Amino acid sequence: MLMLRGVVPALEAQGITGTGSPNLGGPMVTAGGLVFIGGASDSRLRAFDVRTGQEVWRGELPASGHAAPVSYRGPKSGRQFVVIAAGGGGRFSRTIADAYVAFALP
Repeated sequence: MLMLRGVVPALEAQGITGTGSPNLGGPMVTAGGLVFIGGASDSRLRAFDVRTGQEVWRGELPASGHAAPVSYRGPKSGRQFVVIAAGGGGRFSRTIADAYVAFALP
């Protein structure tokens, strides 16, 4: 089953959805069965169920995350975090940022 990921905000504003988006970063898979992808040019990090391919979560980024996300366990809290560099720029994104964005998993 082919699932298009990402959106083109300018097309979405015109009611054109389901187009997908160029991706410039790799995925990361957790032991719990989530696939995180943040390489789309729409400035979002997404989580998908590895078994169904369905999007189960999405988070906003200050710019495109043209990178592969990484995961770590907080030394004090013991919680798992997913982090991505959100720099944007390049041919697919005019927005540029200087940010690492971390999300805590439940």
